[in-house]
Amino acid sequence: MRFLHTSDWHLGRRFHEADLIDAQRAFLTHIHDTVRERDVDAILVAGDIYDRAIPSLDAVRLFDGALSQFADLRIPIMMISGNHDSAHRLGVGASVLARAGVHLRTDPATACTRPVLLDDEHGTVAVYGIPYLEPSLTHDDLEADKSHQAVTTAALDRIRADLATYPDGTRSVVVAHAFVAGGEPSTSERDITAGGLDYVSASAFTGIDYAALGHLHGAQNVNDRIHYSGFPLAYSFSETHHTKSLTIVDMAGDGTVTLTPVPTPVPRPLALLKGTLADLLTNPAHEAMTGSRLQVTLTDPALPYEPMAQLRRRFPHTLRLLHERPDHPQQAVDRPTYTQRLQGRGDLDIACDFIKKVRGDDPTPAEHTLLRRAVEATLHTTHQETV
Repeated sequence: MRFLHTSDWHLGRRFHEADLIDAQRAFLTHIHDTVRERDVDAILVAGDIYDRAIPSLDAVRLFDGALSQFADLRIPIMMISGNHDSAHRLGVGASVLARAGVHLRTDPATACTRPVLLDDEHGTVAVYGIPYLEPSLTHDDLEADKSHQAVTTAALDRIRADLATYPDGTRSVVVAHAFVAGGEPSTSERDITAGGLDYVSASAFTGIDYAALGHLHGAQNVNDRIHYSGFPLAYSFSETHHTKSLTIVDMAGDGTVTLTPVPTPVPRPLALLKGTLADLLTNPAHEAMTGSRLQVTLTDPALPYEPMAQLRRRFPHTLRLLHERPDHPQQAVDRPTYTQRLQGRGDLDIACDFIKKVRGDDPTPAEHTLLRRAVEATLHTTHQETV
């Protein structure tokens, strides 16, 4: 049996200030086309359909169009809610959508004993969905301790008990949204830490032939039967070197799986640039970066005037600007506290230090005069208000 495993669409999310709706529409069409071209038997979507609990109207329209596309394929789809989704909102109309083959699993209380049963020449595959389990909200229903490990294990115990009611040799797939130990995060996932108990051990999935996971945005294997498909687009410059993909999962008659990545379209590549502003604006070696979304780190001793505006004249898709002074000393291990640094210092001194910290050099005499007048005017106004 052949599955297409995908996750973490985050419909409606922006990349810094860049709108990604068109790019998201392109990868949803790519999923549709891949299913048709690769003769896929079922689609597994492991959560975070939307980027937020109350998605934008554009994101809802995009999801609605995708559901219509996928329903036309006439193959089963197992889809769960992730930690970015509102389980209740995403689950609206689930019973009606199931008639079109779109099986939404958003209710932790019932999902674990409602598999979708698929058949091939080797027998039956039971496909279960575990929506994201927030421990504080689900531990009572699952009769478990208040941790990700406990609630996920309890859900899988219910799945194993239900699986045991089917004939021997029934293969199993679990679609889940969790941070399983051994996975490598990036900076674009929302933290699901709860008192340090965010991890789920891989051993929780014992007895399951394939675990189709979502949450981590880099495609990766936890082991030979637990896999993250990753996010189809990059949402963080920490993902600059990720190859975004979908995963084709071929399951044999004995439950073993073979995984094949299918790269997704790259609407605009990410790149990191570092150097002085003059070099970045004039060096021909950087010409290949003009079409990329950029994070730029300037190494000028002082931050130049309007650097973003200047950069965007050559690199119109510059999205993030950092400043790293070449002579900036390493931070001392025993840094004084904020209160200690301000002790005995006047408002004017603090304002001048702020200018030097941000820009790299002291205020000019004219700027010093303006700052002094501003501080004096503020003190005068404050005095009048307290009289």
